[in-house]
Amino acid sequence: MNLLINNSKTIANIQDDFQSLFPYLKIEFFKAQHQSGEPSAKEHVISGSLTLQELNPSLVSGEIEVISGLKVGELEQLFAEKFGLSVQVFHKSGSVWLQTTRTDNWTLTEQNRHAEEKEHPISATIVDSMDRQELE
Repeated sequence: MNLLINNSKTIANIQDDFQSLFPYLKIEFFKAQHQSGEPSAKEHVISGSLTLQELNPSLVSGEIEVISGLKVGELEQLFAEKFGLSVQVFHKSGSVWLQTTRTDNWTLTEQNRHAEEKEHPISATIVDSMDRQELE
């Protein structure tokens, strides 16, 4: 699937599109780019109601192809390089959302599955077992 990025979309639109692909992950937009392996400052989170044009007036519309092998750090880098947008991926851990700073080299699919296993350990194991059976 592709994430469509254009001036009229709000941050919340992009977040919803992303979370429909990865329900145990979310992306937050920040005022400044973070260093690789470092967290973004909580006080720099940008409101979901802003449009991407308000965030970056020189934004050029485009797409980000979200494939299962895309790593978290690569996605964050694509947002920065293609659209001048600073994003950070978070994964769900119980009732809180944690930044993926130490696992930016994991794929989005791996992150999502890991978070799902924490949320639903039994059902995730059953699904994983079923996936392996289908491969045999």
